[in-house]
Amino acid sequence: MRLPGRIGPHALLITAAAVPLTGWALHAVSLYKLIADGRKDLLTELPCRPEFVAYGERLLRSRRRDAVHVLMLDGVDFKAVNDTYGHAAGDTVIQTLGRRLARWSSGRKALAARLGGDEFAVCAALPPSTALAEITALREQLRQPLQHDGLTLRLDVSIGIARAADLPGEGMSQILRGADAAMYRVKKGEVSFPYVATRDDAYVETVNGRRAGRRGTHLLAGAA
Repeated sequence: MRLPGRIGPHALLITAAAVPLTGWALHAVSLYKLIADGRKDLLTELPCRPEFVAYGERLLRSRRRDAVHVLMLDGVDFKAVNDTYGHAAGDTVIQTLGRRLARWSSGRKALAARLGGDEFAVCAALPPSTALAEITALREQLRQPLQHDGLTLRLDVSIGIARAADLPGEGMSQILRGADAAMYRVKKGEVSFPYVATRDDAYVETVNGRRAGRRGTHLLAGAA
C-alpha cells in the first residue's frame, strides 16, 4: 500500500503565505466597501458632493455643453416639518425626495446627490428642446404629498437651473454656483421658475447673504 506523498517545504511556504494574503484580500474588500459607503449620504444613499462634481466633470468632457444641465434644489419650509412633526417626519421627507430624484435620474443620463440638509443637486444630459419641460415635470413629481404616520405631508422645492452652454469654458464648480444663485432667486421670488442662470449669476458676490457662497459653490481662488 502506497502512502500519500508528503507535502514538500515549498508547498508549505506557499500555503502559509496564502493565509495572510487571503486575509488581506478580505480586509481590502471590506475597506473598499467602507470607503464606497462613505461616499454616500447615509440617510438617502445618494452620492455626496465629491462624486457629484466628478460626475459632472466627466459629463462635460463627453457630452455637448448645450445638453448638460445642473439643477440645485432646496426644500421650502422643511424646518417647519421638523418643528411640527418631529425629526422622524423630516427624515422621511428627505428620504422621499432622495428616492424620487434617484428614480428620475435612473431613466436618464443623470446623477442626483444630496449636498446636505434639504439641499440636493442633479447633473443631467437632457435634449435642449425638451429640457425645461422635463425639469418642470420633475418639480411636480417632487411636490407630490406623502404619507407619514397617518399624516399627509405636503412638499415643495425651489429649483435653480444652470446650462453649461451658457457658461462656456466653466467647470462644475462655477456651473453649480450659477444653479445655486438661480435657485435662491426663485426661492426669494425675484424670478419665476423655470429660471436659467446667467453668467452674472455664476459670478455673483454673495449667495443667500453669505459672501463666499455655500461650500462647493464658491469662486475658486484666483478665478476671474
